[in-house]
Amino acid sequence: MVGKLKRKWCAYRRDPKSFVLFLSVCLAALITMLALIFIIAYILIKGIPNLTLDLFDSKYTTENVSLLPALINTLFIMLLSLLFAVPVGIGAAIYLTEYARRGNKLVHIVGITAETLSGIPSIVYGLFGSLFFVKYLGLGLSLLSGALTLSIMILPLIMRTTEEALRSVPDSYREGSFGLGAGKLRTVFSIVLPCAVPGILSGVILGIGRIVGESAALIFTSGTVAEIATSIFSSARTLSVHMYSISGEGLYIKQTYATAVVLLVVVILINALSGFVAKKIGGKNTDG
Repeated sequence: MVGKLKRKWCAYRRDPKSFVLFLSVCLAALITMLALIFIIAYILIKGIPNLTLDLFDSKYTTENVSLLPALINTLFIMLLSLLFAVPVGIGAAIYLTEYARRGNKLVHIVGITAETLSGIPSIVYGLFGSLFFVKYLGLGLSLLSGALTLSIMILPLIMRTTEEALRSVPDSYREGSFGLGAGKLRTVFSIVLPCAVPGILSGVILGIGRIVGESAALIFTSGTVAEIATSIFSSARTLSVHMYSISGEGLYIKQTYATAVVLLVVVILINALSGFVAKKIGGKNTDG
């Protein structure tokens, strides 16, 4: 260990620019880590003391300010959005990567479009969803309108990550499958897609994080009703919208911090579970 440090120090003395660059990278990583720790610690310190059983009542009132209906609605709209976005995003990525010709103009146009859609502010998606899904299609303020809007938001993310995951699979896998007599469709779904599952799940995890944390788009599409949705056509609020609503009133700041803690825990649990599933699937594919 000491020998390695001495060799690195000698290398840095010969090239001071590398040493400065190394310090800059370490400093940037340290600042990022400290900022993340500060945000999490601040939320936990402010929110944990305000967690009470009243916040988890099945019915929302102005006295208990329950977050349970919003939590359940968040899970509903997350599953509904993924149901729309994941099959379309993965299917589009498979076509662009495996079936479309290299250098095709369609692939180039779709790539530019996906990158453009990724940079559009969420409020613009909310206005589009309000005009198209809520009014034009007549779906009204509902979970379905919100889920369709969110699915469009996360579609470019899932599609791009799936493309990268599919491209990371070596061509030798495809050639070996073709050499054994397998067709294109069987090769894609039996060989390529299973190997790319961990990368695809990473995109899905990022999409889940955006769904759970979204509020601007949902205010215009799913509404702010503080009740458990009875159907996909019911208007309801999610946890992020719930936080926005009660913080805007200025009377429930303590409950807002407590809701932030619950939202943070939900995101961590979902990411941990998705990462565990991705590792398990990746390990099985490697063993196979």
